[in-house]
Amino acid sequence: MAATKPMTISLPVDLLRETVRFASAEATTPNKLIAEALRQYLTSHRWLRLRRWGTTTAKQLGLKTEADLERFLARNHTRSRLRRR
Repeated sequence: MAATKPMTISLPVDLLRETVRFASAEATTPNKLIAEALRQYLTSHRWLRLRRWGTTTAKQLGLKTEADLERFLARNHTRSRLRRR
């Protein structure tokens, strides 16, 4: 098990009640439920930032369709292989 460190958070009463009820229904603890929710939130935001970066990069490269992307990747893969020789 990963090391843990205590942290105090404040929740609105209704959210706390719902968290406790949901954790009980899922046979877990509120701490584990909140940790998993935070993990999912962070993962979601990492993917969001990655998609934004991809969209920005595609625009800078003039890529508008998946076919454009495939041609770009194929062209650069071939260049990469030629440089390794």
